[in-house]
Amino acid sequence: MRTGDILTLKAPKVTRTALALYAGASGDHNPVHIDIDACRAVGIEDVFAHGMLSMAYLGRLLTDWVPQERIRSFSVRFSAITPVNATPVCAGTVTRTEGGLVHLDLTVSLPDGTVTLRGSATVTAP
Repeated sequence: MRTGDILTLKAPKVTRTALALYAGASGDHNPVHIDIDACRAVGIEDVFAHGMLSMAYLGRLLTDWVPQERIRSFSVRFSAITPVNATPVCAGTVTRTEGGLVHLDLTVSLPDGTVTLRGSATVTAP
């Protein structure tokens, strides 16, 4: 990979079923992710995805490219919600390569351009 190269992954549509399954797998049963009535009670129109679900998709972006043991660092900051029925797109842009390491800027974006996660990763060069 060279500076400027881009990796992409189109995540699956975020369905109510996917949110319920992720809640069960992760142990995160926060009602804003699975209960529309609880959302509306606090002024939120509908449920939305767990931020860590989007981070998991970024992890898949990385491990589709390199084996997990090559990931040296991986961090994100959550910047917006991912609504139910959205189809997020994960991207990693190579910002530099040096000393056998590849540094990437990471994003998860919605089709309307909203960036829901921003992050970075460092991997050993493939």
